[in-house]
Amino acid sequence: MSNLNGAYYGPSIPPPSKSYHRHGRGSSCNPCSCLFGCLCNCIFQVIFTILIILGVIALVLWLVLRPNKVKFYVTDATLTQFDYSTTNNTLYYDLALNMTIRNPNKRIGIYYDSIEARGMYQGQRFASQNLERFYQGHKNTSYLNPVFKGQNLVLLGDREKTNYNNEKNLGIYEMEMKLYMRIRLKIGWIKTHKIKPKIECDFKVPLEANGRSVNFEETRCHLDW
Repeated sequence: MSNLNGAYYGPSIPPPSKSYHRHGRGSSCNPCSCLFGCLCNCIFQVIFTILIILGVIALVLWLVLRPNKVKFYVTDATLTQFDYSTTNNTLYYDLALNMTIRNPNKRIGIYYDSIEARGMYQGQRFASQNLERFYQGHKNTSYLNPVFKGQNLVLLGDREKTNYNNEKNLGIYEMEMKLYMRIRLKIGWIKTHKIKPKIECDFKVPLEANGRSVNFEETRCHLDW
């Protein structure tokens, strides 16, 4: 150890790295990316504010109007003919219905601009009728009287024909009536755009034979907005 002269014979030591600091500049930011981020943030805030305003308006309108669904009923039905011929696949029918439409709303009126009533049997339409347009006021009950009479081609499969024969023996037929409407709501002096609700009524109607009246059970219809 005494013969060492203080020289270092290990691997060479690299020179210290030079660090450069640019004065007058903070964290680096691409101008385009910064502008895009600010724009996205502003758009999000605007959309969020609009949603809050719309939500408050909807809540206020609901509290003021307290809207309720319009109620549809088939109150009575008279069936004097319902014969199906398998030779020509023709249905002969004579069906008259009485309906009520109840508008329970205090501040909403309804314009019924068009009403199409369709008589359905086992998924097949056998008749249709266009009913008169009308306006229904607040807390008002209106009446419809669709009548289906005549004959029409109706294609029934073997299963449907069996169901028809069973119902014919019982003297009670399961039918369906659909109402296709175009309506407008009137709220004060404001009238909405046309709305197209669909009403479905499933009911059982007994055949009236030899002038004998039969009882019909009132049926509430299903409203689909």
